Amino acid sequence: MIAVSKTLRPADLTEKINRFWRLSGEKIQSLESAFDSTEGSPVFTVAGKYTSRAWTQWTQGFGFGSAILQFDAAGDEAFLQTGREKTLQMMAPHVTHLGVHDHGFNNVSTYGNLLRLMNEGRIEKNTWERHFYELAVKCSGAVQARRWTTLPAGGGYIYSFNGPHSLFADTIRSLRSLAIAHRLGHVLLEENDREISLLERLISHAKTTARYNVYYGEGRDIYDVPGRVAHESIFNVNDGTYRCPNSQQGFSPFTTWTRGLAWVMLGFAELLEFMQTQDLPDEAETFMLRAASATCDFYIQNTPTDGIPYWDTGAPGLVRLGDYLNRPAEPFNDYEPVDSSAAGIAAQGLLRLGHYLGEKGKSYWQAGLTILNTLLDEPYLSLDKNHQGLILHSVYHRPNGWDYVPPDRKVPCGESSMWGDYHAREAVLYIQRIIRNEPYLTFWSDSK
Repeated sequence: MIAVSKTLRPADLTEKINRFWRLSGEKIQSLESAFDSTEGSPVFTVAGKYTSRAWTQWTQGFGFGSAILQFDAAGDEAFLQTGREKTLQMMAPHVTHLGVHDHGFNNVSTYGNLLRLMNEGRIEKNTWERHFYELAVKCSGAVQARRWTTLPAGGGYIYSFNGPHSLFADTIRSLRSLAIAHRLGHVLLEENDREISLLERLISHAKTTARYNVYYGEGRDIYDVPGRVAHESIFNVNDGTYRCPNSQQGFSPFTTWTRGLAWVMLGFAELLEFMQTQDLPDEAETFMLRAASATCDFYIQNTPTDGIPYWDTGAPGLVRLGDYLNRPAEPFNDYEPVDSSAAGIAAQGLLRLGHYLGEKGKSYWQAGLTILNTLLDEPYLSLDKNHQGLILHSVYHRPNGWDYVPPDRKVPCGESSMWGDYHAREAVLYIQRIIRNEPYLTFWSDSK
């Protein structure tokens, strides 16, 4: 269980944050100068060097988005230029990509961040440039909403790249593309010009995720622990019946893959903030808050004392680590890897939920700060100038064996991921703005 610091304050992290951004800039420049983009998008590091993985290009926006966040945090316009140019040159196929569920990852990290900065007055306002960003996000939101499975009892979900039967927990964070597009007044047009509300699809997908991918201790199965998350929910597309939980990247359907858990924590926390800008019935807040609270509680209870989780709460080797939840995580152990990327995502989810709840959410807020305090120091912050990654000890796909295991080790360790580095930057930028009393960081800003 996380040993939540009750006294840690955002300003206490200032020195660590300054070092973080210095290192972050160096890592971005190193990757930009050395990586061959003809080989695909950088995904994760092998022996300290970013490599690609032929699956989908779901991490490309994180790379360019990292440069944009670096400008946002440190003000160096060279990074803004890189983010702008790479978005223009490389990201258009992602806007109209019909085959994936991750529009919020690629397009909000690039076009969305650039639009946000223009709305905030951080970059010079230009009408045509603004329209370019707005058009990209409108298209992205509609295309993502079109990838839809309707359930006969009402509602539905954006289906994963596995097909119409598959609902991924990760997709909760792609709802950001629908949210921004809706705020810009966009709709999805179907046959005979039938208008589909992007907000209604957002709420419907979130509700389906909260119902089937999140558990609440209600006896759905014998492993129904409050806050547990199934990576994937499987449906019979012939009649819409829910069939079973599943997991693509976790150990099993009945354990919790911690990065999937973290996506749900952050996704629902952000949606709660977004819903404050909309005139909606209380029901939406009720199910979102329930899901956010249950998953955040589960994370706090099932994570080692320093806030860094192992890659899956049911990973079989954990039994060999003894009382592992009552001491700091051990990234160099011989049995199961930790996943620092899950920690970076979860930290932001805890902070946002804590902020949303105010005084009632103080424990979540402090848990988020505790995790960030750990990530911003060794052994997780990469101080090695020859290592292209920023946050160490990230895991990609343990079941497939895709993660690099150093010659003198038995499990993956010491490597970074593009999503882990990006979300660490996003979480640190979030708390830096709090420290500096700058505008509160949201994905939509003033895009209405």
